Amino acid sequence: MAPKYTFRQRFGYWFDNLMSRGTPALIGMLAVFTLAIVFVAGLIIRIGGLIFSPEGQEPPRFFEAVWWSLMRTLDAGTMGGDAGWGFRFLMLLVTIGGIFIVSALIGVLNNGLEDKLGQLRKGRSLVLEHDHTVILGWNAQIFTVISELVESNTNRNEGAVIVVMSERDKVEMEDAIAERVPDTKNTRVICRSGSPIDLNDIEIVSPHSARSIILLPEGEDPDSLIIKSALAITNNPNRREAPYHIVTQIRNPKNMDVIRMIGQRDVLQPILTSDLIARVVAQTSRQSGLSIVYTELMNFGGDEIYFKPEPALAGKTFGQALLAYEDSALMGIRRAEGNVLINPPMETDLRADDSVIAISADDDTVRLSSQAGEADPSLFQRDSARAKPKAEKCLILGWNRSGLTIIRELDSYVPKGSQVTVAADLADLDKKIRAGVGKPLNQKVITLQGDSTDRDLLESLNAPDFDHVIVLAYSHLEPQEADAKTLVTLLHLRDIAEKDETPFSIVSEMLDLRNRELAEAAKVDDFIVSEHLVSLMMAQLSENRDLLPVFTDIFDPEGSEVYLKPIGEYVQTGALVNFYTVAQAALNRSETAIGYRLMRESGDPAKAYGVHINPKKSETVTFAPEDKVIVFAEN
Repeated sequence: MAPKYTFRQRFGYWFDNLMSRGTPALIGMLAVFTLAIVFVAGLIIRIGGLIFSPEGQEPPRFFEAVWWSLMRTLDAGTMGGDAGWGFRFLMLLVTIGGIFIVSALIGVLNNGLEDKLGQLRKGRSLVLEHDHTVILGWNAQIFTVISELVESNTNRNEGAVIVVMSERDKVEMEDAIAERVPDTKNTRVICRSGSPIDLNDIEIVSPHSARSIILLPEGEDPDSLIIKSALAITNNPNRREAPYHIVTQIRNPKNMDVIRMIGQRDVLQPILTSDLIARVVAQTSRQSGLSIVYTELMNFGGDEIYFKPEPALAGKTFGQALLAYEDSALMGIRRAEGNVLINPPMETDLRADDSVIAISADDDTVRLSSQAGEADPSLFQRDSARAKPKAEKCLILGWNRSGLTIIRELDSYVPKGSQVTVAADLADLDKKIRAGVGKPLNQKVITLQGDSTDRDLLESLNAPDFDHVIVLAYSHLEPQEADAKTLVTLLHLRDIAEKDETPFSIVSEMLDLRNRELAEAAKVDDFIVSEHLVSLMMAQLSENRDLLPVFTDIFDPEGSEVYLKPIGEYVQTGALVNFYTVAQAALNRSETAIGYRLMRESGDPAKAYGVHINPKKSETVTFAPEDKVIVFAEN
């Protein structure tokens, strides 16, 4: 038998449900009460005749009476001029009812506005954008990624939009971005709070209409988060037919196959960060300035890499094409079927449907010169026989997951009889290296356990006996703590170097870009800011997916790579030389010249530490013996 409820209980239940419906329901209820008051008052005035009419006036029509009531409901001062006690009494009741209604309305609107602001603060509203860039996740790399995307979008007439979503507070994210990237130019940055692995949360940032999606790693197991985020996008029930363009990074090589399986229907481009940074560290330790070259190639602030179809070069060789551009530096060819050739043989023919891979200020500056420039053969260095390589000694201080790859990479470059010594404050380091590296072909590996910040240890190692010193950041420490240890080690090494006449290069890995300025006080030959370099590559790939095979080829130990070689092996020093001459001299050695480094500017950050990528070929420069030419060449 159904229970019996009183009218009071039923009315209370109805009223509670109405109140729980929020601001719109409350406003509607107040509107109904207002209409009820003014219509009842109008009816009383009309029916009551002279009793409830203004003194000395005939009873008004019904809607005129309703209008009088409405005016007194909204404005209490209106009744000040009323005459007739019956009319005054009725209008007093109407006015009192209006005061309560208006007061309640103000309170409801105020609470509704506060609730809406609270919802906006939570960052849960839907983003109605298209052709935007979505960034899922949050770490220190986000500031570099946003800065680069902002720089890339400066030439877009309609501006651009970047949407960031992570589990952080929306206002906290906005404040952090405003502090680190104060000028976003013509790019709008929108922040939303949500989980990058939740299907419903991801819908907030409109991924189905985005031009590209960047997944940033977070937490103790970043690869798992990346895999889940990629699955949430690619297997979304609401996914679009067109393939998504997703850029991300993976730390464990074992997860690369998994991420590729997830992206079979889409353009999913993962960067294996540990291998990338390890290769850059290994190469840079043997040729200072290389990381600066990579940074210049991958940031949007200077010249960038472009693909340009050039039918006019059909039938010509790559060697002939190298000198056909005044304002651009060629580095390779992309065939119509997508194959990328970096520094191909100089006799390689170009086809009508090929594209040249050029370094240039913008895509519209990749244009053939009206007149071919001329090299000066009299300035070629005739006596440029290469010295026989000698065994090298390398010292690695500190340790992280890149160490094993660095040792393997070094073994690919150094001559036989070389040696690498690893000193780090870690137990069982020798077993880890033997298990991860095996038996190197060209070098002997020696391990020592000790604190790399200990001056006594550094003195006992006799650092000046080594050709190269690499300082790695400890990955098991917090970034700031790890960088602090690195800085202390660098200061000791620089002090040791200044007291000894034997030159040795010092290359260091930094985790936080902000600490680079502090480290410059130690006058280190080169820095690799690992997350910064990876961030630059992610930003480039998000804007141009075709760059992945180019970057893969550049960092692959097989084939051609970037080298900084003594300029004296190519052209005469102490004389005015144009870059046509330098490029031709490199061409004669089957190498592709893309720039040079002036060592007299190596300490000036404003001049990119002396690195000049894609110089104007007709401009002349006087090289010193210590200067370098930057080329793509075989090892």
